[in-house]
Amino acid sequence: MSEPKKSNPLEEIEKAAHPLDKLEKLMKALRDPQHGCPWDLKQNFKTIAPYTIEEAYEVADAIDKNDMENLREELGDLLFQSVYHAQMASELGIFTLTDVINDITNKMIYRHPHVFANDGADNEEDVRLIWEQRKAAEKSTAQAAEAPSALDGIPLNLPALMRAQKIQKKAAKANFEWKNAHHILDKLEEEITELREAIDNETIEEQKDELGDLLFVLANFARNLNIDAEESVRSANAKFERRFKGMEIDAKLSGKEFKDHSHDEMKQLWIKQKHKEAK
Repeated sequence: MSEPKKSNPLEEIEKAAHPLDKLEKLMKALRDPQHGCPWDLKQNFKTIAPYTIEEAYEVADAIDKNDMENLREELGDLLFQSVYHAQMASELGIFTLTDVINDITNKMIYRHPHVFANDGADNEEDVRLIWEQRKAAEKSTAQAAEAPSALDGIPLNLPALMRAQKIQKKAAKANFEWKNAHHILDKLEEEITELREAIDNETIEEQKDELGDLLFVLANFARNLNIDAEESVRSANAKFERRFKGMEIDAKLSGKEFKDHSHDEMKQLWIKQKHKEAK
Protein backbone atom coordinates (compact mmCIF):
# COMPACT_ATOMS: atom_id res chain seq x y z
CA MET A 1 0.00 0.00 0.00
CA SER A 2 1.47 3.36 -1.03
CA GLU A 3 1.92 6.17 1.50
CA PRO A 4 -0.48 9.13 1.26
CA LYS A 5 0.89 12.01 -0.78
CA LYS A 6 2.50 14.68 1.36
CA SER A 7 0.61 17.98 1.11
CA ASN A 8 2.52 20.96 -0.23
CA PRO A 9 2.36 23.87 2.27
CA LEU A 10 2.71 26.29 -0.64
CA GLU A 11 -0.71 25.19 -1.91
CA GLU A 12 -2.26 26.09 1.45
CA ILE A 13 -0.53 29.47 1.45
CA GLU A 14 -1.78 30.29 -2.04
CA LYS A 15 -5.35 29.38 -1.05
CA ALA A 16 -5.43 32.12 1.59
CA ALA A 17 -7.61 35.03 0.55
CA HIS A 18 -5.87 37.81 2.49
CA PRO A 19 -2.11 38.60 2.28
CA LEU A 20 -1.80 38.57 6.07
CA ASP A 21 -3.39 35.10 6.16
CA LYS A 22 -0.78 33.96 3.62
CA LEU A 23 2.01 35.25 5.81
CA GLU A 24 0.55 33.55 8.88
CA LYS A 25 0.27 30.22 7.01
CA LEU A 26 3.85 30.61 5.77
CA MET A 27 5.07 31.08 9.34
CA LYS A 28 3.14 28.03 10.51
CA ALA A 29 4.74 25.99 7.72
CA LEU A 30 8.23 27.14 8.76
CA ARG A 31 7.50 26.04 12.34
CA ASP A 32 5.77 22.77 11.43
CA PRO A 33 7.28 20.10 13.76
CA GLN A 34 7.49 17.45 11.01
CA HIS A 35 8.21 19.36 7.83
CA GLY A 36 9.30 22.83 8.93
CA CYS A 37 12.66 24.57 8.69
CA PRO A 38 15.22 23.16 11.19
CA TRP A 39 16.57 26.64 11.96
CA ASP A 40 13.15 28.18 12.56
CA LEU A 41 12.10 25.28 14.76
CA LYS A 42 15.05 25.91 17.10
CA GLN A 43 14.16 29.55 17.71
CA ASN A 44 12.40 31.08 20.70
CA PHE A 45 11.42 34.58 21.83
CA LYS A 46 14.88 35.42 23.16
CA THR A 47 16.79 34.22 20.10
CA ILE A 48 14.48 36.09 17.72
CA ALA A 49 14.37 39.35 19.73
CA PRO A 50 17.76 40.63 18.39
CA TYR A 51 16.49 40.19 14.82
CA THR A 52 13.34 42.14 15.71
CA ILE A 53 15.43 45.04 17.02
CA GLU A 54 17.71 44.89 13.99
CA GLU A 55 14.76 45.04 11.59
CA ALA A 56 13.34 48.09 13.40
CA TYR A 57 16.67 49.87 12.95
CA GLU A 58 16.77 48.93 9.27
CA VAL A 59 13.34 50.53 8.85
CA ALA A 60 14.69 53.71 10.47
CA ASP A 61 17.77 53.57 8.22
CA ALA A 62 15.64 53.35 5.06
CA ILE A 63 13.63 56.36 6.25
CA ASP A 64 16.79 58.35 6.98
CA LYS A 65 18.03 57.59 3.46
CA ASN A 66 14.60 58.38 1.95
CA ASP A 67 14.85 55.01 0.20
CA MET A 68 11.19 54.13 -0.30
CA GLU A 69 11.86 50.90 -2.18
CA ASN A 70 14.06 49.67 0.65
CA LEU A 71 11.53 50.93 3.21
CA ARG A 72 8.86 48.74 1.62
CA GLU A 73 11.14 45.71 1.97
CA GLU A 74 12.21 46.52 5.54
CA LEU A 75 8.62 47.07 6.69
CA GLY A 76 7.86 43.58 5.37
CA ASP A 77 10.79 42.18 7.36
CA LEU A 78 9.56 43.95 10.50
CA LEU A 79 6.01 42.69 9.96
CA PHE A 80 7.39 39.18 9.63
CA GLN A 81 8.97 39.55 13.09
CA SER A 82 5.55 40.26 14.64
CA VAL A 83 4.10 37.23 12.89
CA TYR A 84 7.07 35.13 14.10
CA HIS A 85 6.56 36.03 17.76
CA ALA A 86 2.80 35.55 17.50
CA GLN A 87 3.26 32.07 16.00
CA MET A 88 5.56 31.00 18.83
CA ALA A 89 3.05 32.34 21.37
CA SER A 90 0.23 30.51 19.60
CA GLU A 91 2.15 27.23 19.83
CA LEU A 92 2.37 27.74 23.61
CA GLY A 93 -1.33 28.62 23.87
CA ILE A 94 -0.58 32.17 25.09
CA PHE A 95 -2.04 34.35 22.31
CA THR A 96 -2.48 34.42 18.54
CA LEU A 97 -1.80 36.88 15.73
CA THR A 98 -5.52 37.72 15.74
CA ASP A 99 -5.24 38.62 19.43
CA VAL A 100 -2.28 40.92 18.66
CA ILE A 101 -4.19 42.67 15.86
CA ASN A 102 -7.35 43.05 17.96
CA ASP A 103 -5.36 44.38 20.93
CA ILE A 104 -3.55 47.08 18.95
CA THR A 105 -6.78 48.08 17.19
CA ASN A 106 -8.63 48.45 20.49
CA LYS A 107 -5.69 50.29 22.06
CA MET A 108 -5.50 52.85 19.25
CA ILE A 109 -9.28 53.43 19.40
CA TYR A 110 -9.04 53.95 23.16
CA ARG A 111 -6.09 56.36 22.85
CA HIS A 112 -7.78 58.45 20.13
CA PRO A 113 -11.10 59.51 21.70
CA HIS A 114 -10.80 62.79 19.76
CA VAL A 115 -11.21 60.71 16.56
CA PHE A 116 -13.49 57.85 17.61
CA ALA A 117 -15.51 59.49 20.41
CA ASN A 118 -16.65 62.97 21.42
CA ASP A 119 -13.50 64.15 23.21
CA GLY A 120 -12.23 67.18 21.32
CA ALA A 121 -8.62 67.96 20.42
CA ASP A 122 -7.97 71.32 18.80
CA ASN A 123 -4.24 70.95 18.32
CA GLU A 124 -1.23 68.64 18.62
CA GLU A 125 -0.70 69.50 22.30
CA ASP A 126 -4.29 68.44 23.13
CA VAL A 127 -3.66 65.15 21.34
CA ARG A 128 -0.43 64.60 23.30
CA LEU A 129 -2.19 65.19 26.63
CA ILE A 130 -5.04 62.82 25.77
CA TRP A 131 -2.52 60.16 24.69
CA GLU A 132 -0.49 60.50 27.92
CA GLN A 133 -3.62 60.41 30.11
CA ARG A 134 -4.99 57.29 28.43
CA LYS A 135 -1.60 55.59 28.48
CA ALA A 136 -1.16 56.41 32.18
CA ALA A 137 -4.61 54.94 32.91
CA GLU A 138 -3.59 51.70 31.17
CA LYS A 139 -0.32 51.50 33.11
CA SER A 140 -1.96 52.21 36.47
CA THR A 141 -4.38 49.32 35.90
CA ALA A 142 -1.59 46.95 34.88
CA GLN A 143 0.65 47.97 37.81
CA ALA A 144 -2.00 48.25 40.50
CA ALA A 145 -0.42 45.46 42.56
CA GLU A 146 3.07 47.00 42.43
CA ALA A 147 4.56 49.92 44.33
CA PRO A 148 4.03 52.86 41.94
CA SER A 149 6.94 54.90 40.61
CA ALA A 150 7.12 57.90 38.29
CA LEU A 151 9.55 55.83 36.21
CA ASP A 152 7.20 52.88 35.65
CA GLY A 153 6.55 51.63 32.14
CA ILE A 154 9.95 52.21 30.50
CA PRO A 155 11.08 49.08 28.60
CA LEU A 156 14.48 47.76 29.66
CA ASN A 157 15.58 46.74 26.16
CA LEU A 158 15.37 50.17 24.55
CA PRO A 159 18.60 51.61 23.10
CA ALA A 160 20.48 53.20 25.99
CA LEU A 161 20.27 56.84 24.86
CA MET A 162 16.58 56.51 24.03
CA ARG A 163 15.86 54.95 27.42
CA ALA A 164 17.91 57.64 29.19
CA GLN A 165 15.75 60.35 27.64
CA LYS A 166 12.53 58.52 28.54
CA ILE A 167 13.74 58.19 32.15
CA GLN A 168 14.62 61.90 32.23
CA LYS A 169 11.29 62.89 30.69
CA LYS A 170 9.34 60.97 33.34
CA ALA A 171 11.53 62.39 36.12
CA ALA A 172 10.87 65.89 34.76
CA LYS A 173 7.11 65.27 34.91
CA ALA A 174 7.63 64.54 38.62
CA ASN A 175 9.29 68.00 38.87
CA PHE A 176 12.82 66.55 39.13
CA GLU A 177 14.37 68.70 36.43
CA TRP A 178 17.15 71.19 35.73
CA LYS A 179 15.99 74.80 35.45
CA ASN A 180 17.50 75.34 32.01
CA ALA A 181 20.14 74.15 29.53
CA HIS A 182 22.87 76.27 31.16
CA HIS A 183 22.46 74.38 34.45
CA ILE A 184 22.88 71.11 32.57
CA LEU A 185 26.06 72.47 30.96
CA ASP A 186 27.40 73.20 34.44
CA LYS A 187 26.66 69.58 35.38
CA LEU A 188 28.32 68.45 32.16
CA GLU A 189 31.53 70.28 33.07
CA GLU A 190 31.39 68.68 36.53
CA GLU A 191 31.09 65.20 34.97
CA ILE A 192 34.00 65.91 32.58
CA THR A 193 36.17 66.87 35.57
CA GLU A 194 35.20 63.66 37.36
CA LEU A 195 36.01 61.62 34.24
CA ARG A 196 39.44 63.27 34.01
CA GLU A 197 40.08 62.28 37.62
CA ALA A 198 38.97 58.70 36.90
CA ILE A 199 41.35 58.55 33.93
CA ASP A 200 44.22 59.78 36.13
CA ASN A 201 43.38 57.11 38.72
CA GLU A 202 43.50 54.45 35.96
CA THR A 203 40.56 52.54 37.48
CA ILE A 204 38.53 51.04 34.63
CA GLU A 205 35.35 50.60 36.67
CA GLU A 206 35.50 54.21 37.84
CA GLN A 207 36.12 55.41 34.28
CA LYS A 208 33.17 53.36 33.02
CA ASP A 209 30.94 54.78 35.75
CA GLU A 210 31.94 58.39 35.11
CA LEU A 211 31.65 57.99 31.33
CA GLY A 212 28.12 56.65 31.84
CA ASP A 213 27.25 59.71 33.94
CA LEU A 214 28.64 61.99 31.24
CA LEU A 215 26.60 60.31 28.49
CA PHE A 216 23.49 60.44 30.67
CA VAL A 217 23.89 64.18 31.18
CA LEU A 218 24.46 64.67 27.43
CA ALA A 219 21.22 62.81 26.73
CA ASN A 220 19.46 65.07 29.23
CA PHE A 221 20.96 68.13 27.57
CA ALA A 222 19.65 66.94 24.20
CA ARG A 223 16.18 66.38 25.69
CA ASN A 224 16.22 69.88 27.18
CA LEU A 225 16.88 71.23 23.67
CA ASN A 226 14.07 68.99 22.33
CA ILE A 227 16.58 66.89 20.37
CA ASP A 228 16.23 63.11 20.04
CA ALA A 229 19.63 61.88 21.29
CA GLU A 230 19.35 58.51 19.53
CA GLU A 231 18.52 60.17 16.21
CA SER A 232 21.32 62.70 16.73
CA VAL A 233 23.91 59.94 17.23
CA ARG A 234 22.56 58.00 14.22
CA SER A 235 23.03 61.15 12.16
CA ALA A 236 26.57 61.59 13.50
CA ASN A 237 27.35 57.96 12.65
CA ALA A 238 26.11 58.45 9.09
CA LYS A 239 28.09 61.68 8.72
CA PHE A 240 31.31 60.08 9.97
CA GLU A 241 30.82 57.06 7.71
CA ARG A 242 30.18 59.32 4.71
CA ARG A 243 33.24 61.45 5.35
CA PHE A 244 35.50 58.50 6.13
CA LYS A 245 34.56 56.75 2.89
CA GLY A 246 35.28 60.02 1.08
CA MET A 247 38.70 60.11 2.72
CA GLU A 248 39.38 56.56 1.53
CA ILE A 249 38.50 57.51 -2.05
CA ASP A 250 40.74 60.60 -1.98
CA ALA A 251 43.57 58.60 -0.40
CA LYS A 252 43.33 55.99 -3.16
CA LEU A 253 43.54 58.71 -5.81
CA SER A 254 46.77 59.92 -4.19
CA GLY A 255 48.35 56.56 -4.97
CA LYS A 256 49.05 55.69 -1.34
CA GLU A 257 47.28 53.24 0.97
CA PHE A 258 44.95 54.99 3.41
CA LYS A 259 46.63 53.46 6.48
CA ASP A 260 50.02 54.70 5.27
CA HIS A 261 49.03 58.38 5.52
CA SER A 262 50.44 60.32 8.44
CA HIS A 263 48.20 61.81 11.14
CA ASP A 264 48.53 65.28 9.61
CA GLU A 265 47.71 63.95 6.14
CA MET A 266 44.62 62.21 7.46
CA LYS A 267 43.59 65.42 9.17
CA GLN A 268 43.81 67.24 5.83
CA LEU A 269 41.78 64.51 4.13
CA TRP A 270 39.11 64.95 6.81
CA ILE A 271 39.06 68.74 6.42
CA LYS A 272 38.70 68.29 2.66
CA GLN A 273 35.57 66.19 3.21
CA LYS A 274 34.09 68.83 5.50
CA HIS A 275 34.71 71.49 2.86
CA LYS A 276 33.05 69.34 0.22
CA GLU A 277 29.88 69.10 2.33
CA ALA A 278 29.93 72.83 3.07
CA LYS A 279 29.70 73.73 -0.63
